[in-house]
Amino acid sequence: MKSLIKFGCVLFIGLFSITNFGMGAFAQGEQNDADGPKFEFKAENNRINLDTLYVDGIEEVNLEIEYENKGSQPLILFSVRACCGTRVVSYPEEPVSPGETGVIEVHFRVAPRPHNINRTVTADSNDPAVRKVLRITGRVEVKE
Repeated sequence: MKSLIKFGCVLFIGLFSITNFGMGAFAQGEQNDADGPKFEFKAENNRINLDTLYVDGIEEVNLEIEYENKGSQPLILFSVRACCGTRVVSYPEEPVSPGETGVIEVHFRVAPRPHNINRTVTADSNDPAVRKVLRITGRVEVKE
């Protein structure tokens, strides 16, 4: 009977310790996420709308996409890529300090015919959310 009571006490203390340790690590993890870097595109809703472009007025589009580190630790971009013939010209390779901004430069050619523009730029960083996607939209028309 005594050994059963000892076993119960050891089990209770062990479970209590594991529960407290786990909750402490969980709370600390939440705090670290909140205190880390936070990548945000300056474009509203992660969208840039080019509106209407005309075939005879533009052949290529050059954009400077601004972003900000809204976190409390330096933000590092690991990679930036684009789709659909959009070329990433440059992006900062050095860390962006909290409260500071950076610029991603992209370039793409516009086909000389009426069509919709629908492109994306994807940035991977040390933000806990890791990946952010910016959508570029617009319409190419023939000027009447």
